[in-house]
Parts: sequence; C-alpha cells; structure tokens
Amino acid sequence: MIEVSDLNVTFRDGGRPIHAVRGVSFAVAASETFGIVGESGSGKSTVLKAIAGLIESSSSKLTINGRPAAQHRSRQDRRLMQFVFQDPYASLHPRQTVDDTLREPLVIQGIPGIDEKVAEAISNVGLLPEHRFRYPHQLSGGQRQRVAIARALILNPPILLLDEPTSALDVSVQAEILNLLSRLRRSYSLTSILVSHDLGVVAHLCSRIAIMQLGKLVEVIGVQDLRSGAVGQDYTRQLIAASRGFTRAPR
Repeated sequence: MIEVSDLNVTFRDGGRPIHAVRGVSFAVAASETFGIVGESGSGKSTVLKAIAGLIESSSSKLTINGRPAAQHRSRQDRRLMQFVFQDPYASLHPRQTVDDTLREPLVIQGIPGIDEKVAEAISNVGLLPEHRFRYPHQLSGGQRQRVAIARALILNPPILLLDEPTSALDVSVQAEILNLLSRLRRSYSLTSILVSHDLGVVAHLCSRIAIMQLGKLVEVIGVQDLRSGAVGQDYTRQLIAASRGFTRAPR
C-alpha cells in the first residue's frame, strides 16, 4: 500500500542544511499497522509528514496504493490518506463545534448525506450525541482525540497516519484510545503508520517496527523480536532497555 525508497528531507537553518531524514526505505502492506519509533529528534515524525505531503522531500520512489505520490497532492490523493496529530487541542479549531469539524471534509469533497455521516462518525469513536455541538474546550483530552480520529476517518480513507496519538493524554486515557484505534483498524481494514517514542504503544498495535536514529532507519523488526529482545542493533537494545527502566545497583 505504501512504498518508500531513499527518502530524504533537508531543512535550512540560516542557510545551513539540516539533514533531518537520510535514505529511509520501507514498505507497508495493505491492512498492516507499521510502527516507527526513536528518540526525540530521530526524524520519525518528519518521515510521516513527508509521506503525507505536508513537507517537501525527495526520494527515488514514493508510491501510495501503487501510484507515484506527487509533491503537491490532489484532492483525490488527500482522500486516500488522513493524518491524526499528536495534540488534539491544537489540531482542532477552537471556534468550531464537533459538528463543524466533521462536516468540513464532507463539504470539501462534495459527499452527500452529511448529517447521517457525522452522527455515525461520532458514534463510531465512542462519543455521545450531546457531544456533537460542543467546542473543543468543552471536551476532555481523550474526547478531543476521538473527534480528531473521527475527522480522519469520516472520508473512509484506506490509509491512516498517526503521529504520537496518545502522548498528550493521561495514562488512563491512552489505553482507551489505543483500544479504539485497534477496533477501528479491524473495522475499516486500515493500513496505518504509527509514530511513537513509546515501545509499549507500538507493540500493542503494530506487527513490524522501524527503529530510527539521527534521521536514519537503523533496522526493521517484528513485534515478537521487540518483546523477546532478539534484535540486531545496539541502539535498538538500548531503546528496549530504556523503555523497561533501570534498577539501581545496591550499595
């Protein structure tokens, strides 16, 4: 469904080039949930934004559903792929109700039956009818992220891109959102890429995981390899050890 070959992203800081992503290659099969993990600044979110066409990039190959992805995506291209951002409060318009937020993609794409589709989308993410005409500040963090997920899925895209979708939420709410994403993935047969710094999150949802360090893809491992620690690179072992915490040596 997604194939990336030799992806590169370069930013400029006062004329100085910053190579944020260097030579990243991987493929994601249809209906697979693929994880990308790494420490802050490793380039994982930049890869996701490049695939979505939100930032400029270069690659020898970037195909979506078998078609080359243009640098400037068409309206039809946008329907294939939707994005869920890290901070649900920042990604929702503060002066738009839930109803306004969910209507907008349907209006832009000229899709009929808007009222019914909005009501269905609200129900599908576990919100209640009374949430429909509330503003973001009237919702909890978990409810706001449910709205963001509903907005991403309301056009029935085959691909969902998730950038740290639970990191801004309380731990108790994170589990609810992860379970929701797992259910929706099965219901919609979604192909997904999930970016996270949390190995536990990607192990819960993903079948394969790409490890990134300093803009490069270090290795791709299966979730069973992650759980058993059967990995090939020292950096991956360090990430696993860090996620498990440490034990202070007795004095």
